[in-house]
Amino acid sequence: MNTRKIAAELRLSHWAKIMQDRNESGLSIKEYCKTAGFHENIYFYWQRKLREAACQNLLPKPQAETACPDKTSVPGGWAVCETTITTAKDKPLTIEVGGCKVLADADVDPELLLKVCRALVMI
Repeated sequence: MNTRKIAAELRLSHWAKIMQDRNESGLSIKEYCKTAGFHENIYFYWQRKLREAACQNLLPKPQAETACPDKTSVPGGWAVCETTITTAKDKPLTIEVGGCKVLADADVDPELLLKVCRALVMI
């Protein structure tokens, strides 16, 4: 991995933490940016960059079949259900976060669903 890619990933990680902190603070974007000492345009620029990166990570990558994600890969604020839930194949799972609704059927790739959930947490 080259240094530019590492630096870009560090910046994205830094701004993801800022976005999460802003969400948890309960402040509006304008209020948060003012107290943090940067302009709203910078916040929106990095929000767009994070969304673009999240969407790029959603593209399928050729890999061996993956198992269900473990507890350490679940985004903060999400719960892991320990029990086995039996549902009808024709009835999709509905996940709703911040007004965004995701429907996942029984054939959904667990890794893809995990990435979608992580992207929703950043919004």
